[in-house]
Amino acid sequence: MPINVLLVDDHAVLRDGLSNIISLESDMEVLGQANNGEEALEMIELLSPDVVLMDINMPGMSGVEAIRQIKERKLKSAVLVLTMFDRDEYLYESIRAGAVGYLLKDAPSADVVGAIRAAYRGESALHPVMARKLLDNISGEKKTDKGAGEDALTPRELDVLGFMVKGLSNKEIAKQLYISDKTVKIHVSSILKKLRVKSRSQVIIYAIQHELVKMDS
Repeated sequence: MPINVLLVDDHAVLRDGLSNIISLESDMEVLGQANNGEEALEMIELLSPDVVLMDINMPGMSGVEAIRQIKERKLKSAVLVLTMFDRDEYLYESIRAGAVGYLLKDAPSADVVGAIRAAYRGESALHPVMARKLLDNISGEKKTDKGAGEDALTPRELDVLGFMVKGLSNKEIAKQLYISDKTVKIHVSSILKKLRVKSRSQVIIYAIQHELVKMDS
C-alpha cells in the first residue's frame, strides 16, 4: 500500500514538480494538491493522507495555523513543513503546532522523499540548518510543569534529556554528569523507549512540543 501524500503550497509549479518527483517512487502516491491552509484541511478530512507537505507562508490560512488545526481536530496525517523560510519563529511555531519535521526548499529531492518515508514511519526529519537552529535556541532549562512524557522519566533521565536536546553526544553527557558512557547509553535507550521515539531528532521535537525544555528568547 503506497504512502499517500498531500501537497500544500500556493505555487502550482512547485507542487507539480514535487508531484512528479514523488510519483517516481514506487511506494508513494500524491492524493491531491492544495493552494492554502483552508483547502488543505478540507482535503485532509476528505482524503486522510498519510503525510502532508506543508508550506508556511500562503494566502488565507497560514501553514502554521493549518498544522495547529490538524492537531486540534485530531486528524491522523503527519505534517512535514517544506518552506523557503529558515526563520527561527517559523521553525519553533511549526514544531509546537505539531509538525513532525521542517525542511527547506533547497533540500535535495532525495532528502524530501526520505523525510516523507520517515514521517510515515512515525519519525522526524529536520533540515540540518534548522536542526542547528533548534539546538542553539534550546536553553536546556526544564519546565516546572511536567508534561505527559516527563512524568515517566527519572530525575537522572531528565538530566540526560536536557543534554540530549542541546546536541551533546553520549560521551559529552557522561563527562557533564560524571558517569560512564555505558550508563548514559542505558539512560538514552530508556528515554527513547518511554517517550516512544526512535532518534535524537525526535527527542528534540518531542521535548519542544510537550514543553519539557524552554527556548531562549
